[in-house]
Parts: sequence; C-alpha cells; structure tokens
Amino acid sequence: MSHTKTPAAAPKVGFVSLGCPKNLVDSERILTELRNEGYQVVPTYDDAEVVIVNTCGFIDSAVQESLEAIGEALNENGKVLVTGCLGAKENQIREVHPKVLEISGPHSYEQVISHVHHYVPKPAHDPFTSLVPAQGVKLTPKHYAYLKISEGCNHRCTFCIIPSMRGDLDSRPIGSVLDEAKRLVEAGVKELLVISQDTSAYGADVKQRNGFWNGQPVKTSMVSLCEQLA
Repeated sequence: MSHTKTPAAAPKVGFVSLGCPKNLVDSERILTELRNEGYQVVPTYDDAEVVIVNTCGFIDSAVQESLEAIGEALNENGKVLVTGCLGAKENQIREVHPKVLEISGPHSYEQVISHVHHYVPKPAHDPFTSLVPAQGVKLTPKHYAYLKISEGCNHRCTFCIIPSMRGDLDSRPIGSVLDEAKRLVEAGVKELLVISQDTSAYGADVKQRNGFWNGQPVKTSMVSLCEQLA
C-alpha cells in the first residue's frame, strides 16, 4: 500500500490594492514574493488566513476609502496587515482600527513579507511545481504593464504630501529598469507605461551617472531611458 504523503494546501493570503499605479506596482512586487514563497493569493476574505490591505493616503477621499477597506477586511476576516501610503500615518489608522495586526509604510516589501511570516508561517514549497513567470505577478491586462523607475520626490509643493509619505527621489538603477522592460516585452507586453512620482527628474538624485546594460554604459536619465526602451 502506498503511503505517499499528500502535500499540505498552500496557505491563503487575501489582498486588497488601492490607489495609484505606483501603489499597484508595489502590490505586484509583494504578490510576486508571496507566490515565490508558496503562498496562495486569493480574492476573498472568508478563506484567507490573513488579509493585506495596500492603502492610499494622498487625498481625503483616498484616506476614507482606505479606512473603509481596512474596516471591511476586519469585519469579514479579522486578521489584517496594512501597508502603503496611509501606513505612514500609523496613529491615524490605530485610532479608527485598533485591531489591525501590523502596519507598514509605502514600498516596505520586506517588512510586509516578514509580517506575513509571523502570522502565517512560510510553507514548505517546491518552486519547480508552481513556477512564477519571469516578469512576476501582474495586475494589469496582458497587453500593457507599469514600469516604475523611481520612488519619492525632491519637491516640497505645499499642496502635496507625497514626499512626507514616500520620501525623497530615489531612482532605480537604469540596468534594473531595462532588464524588467525586456522581461515584460518577452512576456507579450505591447505597451510600457513609465511611472514614478516625478518622472522627468529620473536620475537627478544620482547626477545622471552611468549604469550598465548589455555590457554598455547607459546614462541614468529620462532621455537615455527612452532611447533604450525604444
């Protein structure tokens, strides 16, 4: 008689993504890491072992939507991790929803994954039986994808709270951006939407220094990026 052990079902993590395309890219990165580690991401609350809410906090209506989404997740599931822009205002969240398990700010990928590990232990996982696409998990239709080139902004416009939430300009290495673009194109993407908080300032924080791609130096600037993407 065979005594082959049936593999345990992958633990389920619910996910709610709110806000702008930059936040959507953050969600994609978190979901990709969860999938890489063997978690199953589900669109429902009731059978999830924990729910992640990636929030927006840019304007009052977005804050209200985020707080309502957190409240709904708490009511429907009870075990909620909060991340994203509104997470930078932990006290504001705690005042309304003191039962939230953990709170982290925007682009806190490692912290979010660590919180998941704490409440839902990392499963035994064979990556060869559940491969994740080279381009990662995408939340956009197949024909287009967002390509995020930097975080934050150096301007201090009086009407905008983005710098206080996402910090100063932090440009991604141009080689990393072009590698991602290549993977997306090879996966069938027809349109790349280049996004950031301050797209035209790309590279200003690193004085447009040279990066490398395909063994060639490439300046970290919007002009060079567009030339290479073309």
